[in-house]
Amino acid sequence: IILYYLLGAVFGEVRYSIPEEMQYGSFVGNVALDLHLDVKELAARRARVVAEGKRQYCDLSLETGFLFVSERIDREELCRHVVICTIKFKILVENPLKMYSLAVDIQDINDNTPAFAANEIILEIQESALPGKRFTLDSAQDPDAGTSSIQSYTLSTNEYFILDVNTRAGGSKYPELILKKALDRETQFEHYLILNAIDGGNPRKSSSVNIHVIVLDINDNAPVFTQPVYEVTLIENSPIGTLVVTVNATDIDDGVNGEITYTFKHNSDESSNLFEINSKTGEIKVARKADFEKAEMHEIDVQVRDGGGESTKCKVIVEILDVNDNAPVISLKSVSSSVPEDSLPGTVIAVINIYDDDSGESGKVRCFIQDNLPFKLNSEDENYYMLVTNGVLDHETSSAFNITITATDKGSPSLSSIKMITISVSDVNDNPPVFTQPFYAAYLVENQPQGTPIITVKAKDKDADHNAKVVYSFLEDNIQGIPLSSYVSINSESGDIFSLRPFDYEQFGFFQILVKAQDSGNPPLYSNTTVKVFIVDQNDNAPKVLYPKQNEGSVLAEMIPRSAHTGYLVTKVVAVDADSGHNAWLSYHQLKTTETELFIVGLHNGEIRTSRKIFEKDDVKQRLVIVVKDNGRPSHSITVTLNVVLGDNFPLLSELSDFSEDTNSNTNLTLYLVISLACVSSLFFVLIIAVASIRFCKGRHRGLFYNESNANLPVFPDSFFPPNYADVGGPGALQPAYRYDVCLTTDSTKSEFKYVRACTGNTLNNQRMDPGNYETILHKVSSENDVYKQVCMINTYTPHEIFY
Repeated sequence: IILYYLLGAVFGEVRYSIPEEMQYGSFVGNVALDLHLDVKELAARRARVVAEGKRQYCDLSLETGFLFVSERIDREELCRHVVICTIKFKILVENPLKMYSLAVDIQDINDNTPAFAANEIILEIQESALPGKRFTLDSAQDPDAGTSSIQSYTLSTNEYFILDVNTRAGGSKYPELILKKALDRETQFEHYLILNAIDGGNPRKSSSVNIHVIVLDINDNAPVFTQPVYEVTLIENSPIGTLVVTVNATDIDDGVNGEITYTFKHNSDESSNLFEINSKTGEIKVARKADFEKAEMHEIDVQVRDGGGESTKCKVIVEILDVNDNAPVISLKSVSSSVPEDSLPGTVIAVINIYDDDSGESGKVRCFIQDNLPFKLNSEDENYYMLVTNGVLDHETSSAFNITITATDKGSPSLSSIKMITISVSDVNDNPPVFTQPFYAAYLVENQPQGTPIITVKAKDKDADHNAKVVYSFLEDNIQGIPLSSYVSINSESGDIFSLRPFDYEQFGFFQILVKAQDSGNPPLYSNTTVKVFIVDQNDNAPKVLYPKQNEGSVLAEMIPRSAHTGYLVTKVVAVDADSGHNAWLSYHQLKTTETELFIVGLHNGEIRTSRKIFEKDDVKQRLVIVVKDNGRPSHSITVTLNVVLGDNFPLLSELSDFSEDTNSNTNLTLYLVISLACVSSLFFVLIIAVASIRFCKGRHRGLFYNESNANLPVFPDSFFPPNYADVGGPGALQPAYRYDVCLTTDSTKSEFKYVRACTGNTLNNQRMDPGNYETILHKVSSENDVYKQVCMINTYTPHEIFY
């Protein structure tokens, strides 16, 4: 032992040995002493036991340094088949970290009693058995090892048997019973013995088992069947448990030798599983339903065996009677899952085989499909049918057909089977794309940026898949001689039409596109539609003043006699707007005037009239600023400045070039007053002379073609207006035009019209001209005795207003 521990120390491992089943807290060893550890430092260095297995059977006391048992240790549980049972530990200490190995050998104690597997051992020995014959007995089991295990067996005293104990290769012992004297069943047919098993522990422990020896009689008679062959009939599908036949055998022996047992012998697996036999009565019953189609007859070998082992065989022949228990079978030998819609009638879709496993009338079958389908069944053979087309197929009407095939036999009762197959009708390109509308109307606001969506055309194709894929394109065309492709583009997949440039309503207000929709079939089919695009006007043009013409460096003036009535027509502002609709509705407003209450401007016709009589105090020079606005949103406007001279003498026209805004001067006020007084006095005398001259002239020229007038009115030449202003249906402020000739006196307050010959020879033409070239012609006729104007102009009027 000392040498063993010395070897452990040399190899760095401390080893202890303890018996199993020690109580909790039992001392194992002084670890602190053996490992040279200071007991006082165990707690500070956190010494502890680390087990290598799942359970920790020992623990370390930090106060004493002792290793003690912490839970029950059962050597048989730990090391059932191991001679040396060892538990290994690690002692772990810190500061510094170090690990020590410990091994604890568990010594076996005799804590288990030998035990037999059964309470009784039964031996059946024929009375013909010879002396010396051995009979192996069941061994007892003892979990202990070494000397504590089973060491010997003993047998109770008797005159027929002796016990022989043998040792196996592993060292365990087993008993054998040896027949010492021949048995005589007639003398004694049973023997009772006691077998004891003893271990080698201290104290020794033992257990016992009873041995029951039964002496078997000699079997000198075999069983005999009442007939060697049994022939019976059985209807197929008979219920389980139906009695087929009862076989019968007898044995004249007594006892066990006279007890007979029936079994099947060397039958096929099918027959063995189909029937079952009662081992005591010999009744053969149905264990599983018989099938005539699998086997029409079954041969069964039945063996009867007595208790002595003697046996005899007989044969049972079972004939199976057929019934109509099988429905017809529908087998598809060939089938096409898809058929083109342009297939001709008679195209083969599937080849079908129909058969029935039954015999006779039950095996005869007829086959059919449902009505109202473009298919039919043709029979080329008794059991073979062909499914063929029997009408026109249309993928767009029915893309697939579910065909139910029904097969019915002629048995009683009749059985039938159904099988459903799905035939899809594949598409061919037989439908052109169709637009959702016969034509499309789109409204596009002018001046929209490039890429503005105009409209989406849509065509639908009743075909499927690739044949239904529609591609959109333009048929080649042009707009005002320019290729269509420079104005609009189309998305070939979606049919979205976009603008490629801004459109100007004043350039053209309408155009149409011919769109082509073509499918992707082979050959492709297509259809056309017309897209009418209406350009919606925007208020993108400011009004233009035709009269009075505003020239840089010159001012146009109008003459008004001081005797003019209230409502006297001074002049008319003529303006036009290239836009259309409400965007071209013009209104005239007085923005600024020298005398705020002297003139009034017609809101819609631009006529400037006097709103009161002219007083002597009114300034001779009058300046009016008229603003012309359109009705668009936002509104555009233009201003025109008019100079009006109040007086009865034409020499005042020489002063028209000096119309300027009143300004304040810092010169001497007295000088101004003197000059003003002199001017007023001179003007007064001139006015008196002018009035007298006018009165005199009125009497002389009363019968002239033209009435007297002291004012100037404009006369417009026929080239004055832009062509668009006279176009019928074209954009502009002046819509459908009517020509007329008008001549009127300049001082007429009733707008009297006198229809005479035209003073100008040309009408407004429809050719487009630059408004910048328009000119205003003012005709003035004067003399010493009379002043009058001849005004002739060609006017264009609407039902709502007349331009003078």
